[in-house]
Amino acid sequence: MLGYGMGDVGFGVYWKTFEMLLLIFYTDVFGISAVQAGTILLVTRFSDAVTDPLMGMIADRTKTRWGKFRPYLLWMSLPLAAAGVLVFTTPDLEPGPKLVYAYATYIFAMMMYTAANIPYGAMLGVITSDVKQRTTVSTVKLVCAFAGGTIFTPLIPKMAEWLGGDDPAAGWQRAMIVFGLVAAVLLTISFWATRERVSPPPQQKPQFKRDLGDLFRNGPWLTLFALGFVVILTIAIRNNAFAFYIQYYARVAPDDLPNVRYWFLLATQAPYALGAACTPFLSRYFDKKQLFTYLMVGVGSLSVVLYMLPRDALWAMFAVNIGISLVLGPKSVLSWAMFADSADFSEWKTGRRATGLVFSAATFSVKLGGGVAAWISGRLLGFVGYVPNQEQTETALTGIVVLSSVIPGVFALIAAGIVRLYPLSQAKLDLIQSELESRRRTSEAGA
Repeated sequence: MLGYGMGDVGFGVYWKTFEMLLLIFYTDVFGISAVQAGTILLVTRFSDAVTDPLMGMIADRTKTRWGKFRPYLLWMSLPLAAAGVLVFTTPDLEPGPKLVYAYATYIFAMMMYTAANIPYGAMLGVITSDVKQRTTVSTVKLVCAFAGGTIFTPLIPKMAEWLGGDDPAAGWQRAMIVFGLVAAVLLTISFWATRERVSPPPQQKPQFKRDLGDLFRNGPWLTLFALGFVVILTIAIRNNAFAFYIQYYARVAPDDLPNVRYWFLLATQAPYALGAACTPFLSRYFDKKQLFTYLMVGVGSLSVVLYMLPRDALWAMFAVNIGISLVLGPKSVLSWAMFADSADFSEWKTGRRATGLVFSAATFSVKLGGGVAAWISGRLLGFVGYVPNQEQTETALTGIVVLSSVIPGVFALIAAGIVRLYPLSQAKLDLIQSELESRRRTSEAGA
C-alpha cells in the first residue's frame, strides 16, 4: 500500500503545481494575460477527452510480465519529468509564438501525465477485490497525494526563488528539473513495490464499442462522473485563487510575503492528508454517500465564513482554510473507492471488466473540471481588472475573494445534491462482491 502511495507523492509534483501555481506563473512570470492562461488550461482538456479514454483502453489491452498498468509508471517517469520542465520554461519569443509555445508544452505535458497517471489510477481496481481494503488503499493513496502536494506546492516557489535569484523564469525551470527527477524516482519505487491481483474474466475479448457502451450504461459511474466534475470545480477554483488571495488580498507586509505564502500554501495542503487519513474511521459510522453529503455541506458553510473575514484577519484566514481542507480530505478517498466499486458493478452487470477505461474516464472528469475551473478563474480575474504585479483595485480584490470562497462554496453544495443520486449501498456492494467471487471460482475451476 505504501509503495502504491509513493506514486501519488510523485504525481503531486505535477497535479498540485499545475492546479495551484500554473495560473499565476503564466500571468506573473511567463507574461500572458489571465484570460489567455485560463483558456490554455481549458482548451487542453478537450484533448484529454480523447487521450484519457484512449489511454485507458490501451492499458486494458497491455500484456506484460509486470501486468497491464504497472509498466507505465516505469516507462513514462522521465518523459513526464521532461514535459514538466518544458511547461515552466519561459522562451524569449514574441507574444504570438510564446502563446503557441504555452499551448504546445502544456498539451504535451498533459499527454505524458495521462500516459502515466491513467494506468496508475486503474491499479486501485486491481490491487485488491475487497471493498473495505480498497477504501484503505485509497486512503493511503490520497494521504500520499496530499503529502506530495503539501511538500512540493509551497516548496517549488521557494526553490525557484533560491535557484533563480533575480531571474524568476530561470528559477522556475531549474526547480522543475530538480523535482521532476524526484518524481521519476518515486514513480519507479511505486512500480517495483506493487502487484496486480485482479484480472478480467479469462474469456473476455477486447471490444471497443461494447466497452464504451457498457460505460455509458453504468448508472453509478455516470453519477460519479458528474460528481467528480463538480467537486473538482470546488477544489480547483479555490486552489487557483489562493496564490492571488495571499499575494494581493491578505494584508501582508512585502518583506513577509514569501514566508506567509509558503506557510499559507502548506497550511492549505497539509490538512487534506489528515482528513484523508480519517476516512476509514469516519466510514465506520457513515456510508460513503452519507459521509460525502455531510462533507460538501461543511465545505459550503465554511466558504461563507471565509468570505466574511476582513483582509487583516490573517490568523482567521489560516484557520478557516485549514478547516475547509480538513473537511475536503476524505472526499477524494471516497471518490476513488467508489469508482473502483463502479468497475465491479459493470463486471457484475455485463460480465466484462474494463478497469482502465472506467478510471480513465473518471480522471477525465477531474481534468475537465480543473480546466473549466482555470477558465472561470482567468475569466473572472480578467473581468474584474486584475493586473499582474500591481496594487489591485477594490473591484479586483472583491473578485479574488469571491473566487476563493463564494464560488467554491456554491459548487460544494451542488455536489452534495448530486451524490444523493449514487445508487450503490454497502449491502448492494456486498452482494456484488459475493457474486463476482463465486463467478471467478467457477471460472477457475472450469479452466
